[in-house]
Amino acid sequence: MTTVSTGSSRRRALIGACALSVALTGSLTACGRKAAAPAAAPAAASAPAGTLEWAAGGPWRSPADRQRDAALHPLETLRFFRLKPASTVVELWPNSGWWTQILGPYLTAGKGRLYGATFEVPNPDDPAAVPVVEAYRKMIADKPDLYGAVTPTSFGPHSGDLSPPGGADLVLFFNLDNWMSAGLAEKAFHDAYAALKPGGVLGVVQARADAGGEQDPLAVNGYVQEAFVRQMATEAGFAFDAASDVNANPSDKKGARHGLPFSQPIEPDRMTLRFVKR
Repeated sequence: MTTVSTGSSRRRALIGACALSVALTGSLTACGRKAAAPAAAPAAASAPAGTLEWAAGGPWRSPADRQRDAALHPLETLRFFRLKPASTVVELWPNSGWWTQILGPYLTAGKGRLYGATFEVPNPDDPAAVPVVEAYRKMIADKPDLYGAVTPTSFGPHSGDLSPPGGADLVLFFNLDNWMSAGLAEKAFHDAYAALKPGGVLGVVQARADAGGEQDPLAVNGYVQEAFVRQMATEAGFAFDAASDVNANPSDKKGARHGLPFSQPIEPDRMTLRFVKR
């Protein structure tokens, strides 16, 4: 059984600052990790408008964002999570909108709906979150042809519903370790369960710690044991459905790291898990 250790105050302060930097900027270099050299993004193939390939290859995405596709596999990941054109989707902490720039146009074209649950603002403890939320809202408002299906909501310590209760087909988690550091992980699972319709999917992508031993409840190095994620989901009422290796990286030397978190210059080994609401 996975056990949980208690973190020191110094560790809590470190991971809190580190997690916020990653969440706000999307960059691991803020935590002392060297960014992996991105693979060159292939030229976008001609794809029919409204398809997922069209959304991922759209010119509204920057070259830097498209280079990340080789590491994050958005098409394969979203299909594994059973995304459909008319789905109602909730994304927690969309940050600068990397996933929204794919999901928004796709769901707008397909008459679906995306709820982007941004940082909870105003928050005097996290003033840096305000410009991120404002930029995200502006991106959506400035391009209604692409993001007309996107509705900003919020997720945080005092937030309410992520979306109309019981109406979502899919909820996406890409920031679980950050919520663990902030004491929000249980709330994230609870709020996701409330948002989903029966049979709806919770999709989780998360850097995967080696199995066994103690699980740091703060996820200080950004890694979480897969068994721990499954345990949290089960306790919230979800049933595990399937796992994919699409974002796995066996070259990730998780056990050989020293010093600050994120010190190795490679992509992390990410679990990709699908749960369903019972």
